[in-house]
Amino acid sequence: MLPILAASALLATSLAAAPPTGDTVVRTDLGPVRGISDETTRTYRAIPYAAPPSGDRRWRSPQPAARWNGVRDATRYGASCPQTEHPIGVAGTNEDCLFVDVTTPKRASKDLPVVVWIHGGSFTHGANSVYGTKRLAAQGELVVVQVQYRLGALGFLAGNYGLEDQQEALRWVQRNAKAFGGDPRNVTIMGESAGAYSVCDHLASPTAEGLFHRAIVQSGPCAQEYSTTNYAAPRPRPVAEKYRRDLTTKLGCSTTECLRAVPIEKLLAATADYEFGPVLDGPLLPLHPAQALLTGRVNRVPVLHGINHDEEHGRYGAQEAATGVPITQAEYEKAVRAQFGAKASTVLAEYADVAPAGLALSTVMTDSQWAAPAYRTNQLLSLRMPTYTFEFAGDAPWYLGLDRPGWPVGSHHMTDLTYLLDLSIFEPADPKLSAEVIDRWSAFARTGRPDVSGTSYWPRATPFDRKVQSLDPAGVTRTDFFSGHRLGFWTS
Repeated sequence: MLPILAASALLATSLAAAPPTGDTVVRTDLGPVRGISDETTRTYRAIPYAAPPSGDRRWRSPQPAARWNGVRDATRYGASCPQTEHPIGVAGTNEDCLFVDVTTPKRASKDLPVVVWIHGGSFTHGANSVYGTKRLAAQGELVVVQVQYRLGALGFLAGNYGLEDQQEALRWVQRNAKAFGGDPRNVTIMGESAGAYSVCDHLASPTAEGLFHRAIVQSGPCAQEYSTTNYAAPRPRPVAEKYRRDLTTKLGCSTTECLRAVPIEKLLAATADYEFGPVLDGPLLPLHPAQALLTGRVNRVPVLHGINHDEEHGRYGAQEAATGVPITQAEYEKAVRAQFGAKASTVLAEYADVAPAGLALSTVMTDSQWAAPAYRTNQLLSLRMPTYTFEFAGDAPWYLGLDRPGWPVGSHHMTDLTYLLDLSIFEPADPKLSAEVIDRWSAFARTGRPDVSGTSYWPRATPFDRKVQSLDPAGVTRTDFFSGHRLGFWTS
């Protein structure tokens, strides 16, 4: 866990039986909801899109939510899905958590583009309350829908219940977008980290066909393969089944019925050291996204895809800053040997020009674990569908309340979100780049192209492109992604 400030505490949702009056009341398919408004937006929180997945519904596909009488109070955040404390999550044990939050411009017109935000958090943490969407909705003139979905063992113990939740939320959007001023025929799914891997999975999922029309993938390359260090990518069924067997043994349960009766606190404690994520196999995810792209068995929509130039610099930079102890050369070499085995000496020789050791380690891990699969993802996506590629670069916001290490941290993991959303754990983002990124992302949601008048040209990618759009506070330009991450070395 990174040593950064914790996210805000959760607030419970409640019902109010008031008559349906006022400009913040919207009628959904299950009943009217009353939200809150300010100078620029209207927001509706904790709207159920499925029944609470507890009791007999634990480890089952999402079931329909019940209708309610009167006007539902949608002014407060709902419970987070069960999870332990984490800087980008909200600790909680309430399984009644399958909610969407909706933010619209204050004076929303009809048929606005809809952006469905799928949060990250390694498939074990995250909540709608962590991410503020007002800037994106107001400036972009978008209907922004945030989705909470089952996490950890509840969402991904030998199954894809969390992904099923996301698709059920997309069906809710199809039924209810018009009520909020959105166009159900123009839905963009957008995710970062685990949320981005989720978007990749929906691109490859036959059961997601027709539920969205564009996709934005931030820091979750679709070509990433599962490993002990890349555990958010889809895992083979045998790996997931081993997790299930280990858990049943630990809890003394031999049946799913027994597991359904385990108190959530005990389940969270028993899986505290587990890594969860989507599972390959079955009707929802029969193929790895990379294989689906390679064979053409994908949902073909325009895609905006990219990573941050310095993905791992936040991890190792925060480690050094929090402890006050720089990573040593010996520690760097040990980590490289653990990761690359017999090829470690070649890797160390390739990066011998990078110092100090902390910077070298984060650069090696960024280039190998992020840039190389991102480049392959760019190739595969552009082979099948309109694709626009990018990387965030330059000096990005750092963690609030934490010193910087003794080397430049650049644009590290999650800092791309500071230009689009409001996160309390980071310093403020550059306002000029933030304005341009929101304009480009909303243009993509509107038209399938990130074209904005008065800004630099952003060409559509081809499988042979080495360059991507560099989104840097110093200026938006084209950059050689291939050379910038030594991909000649990593692809050889």
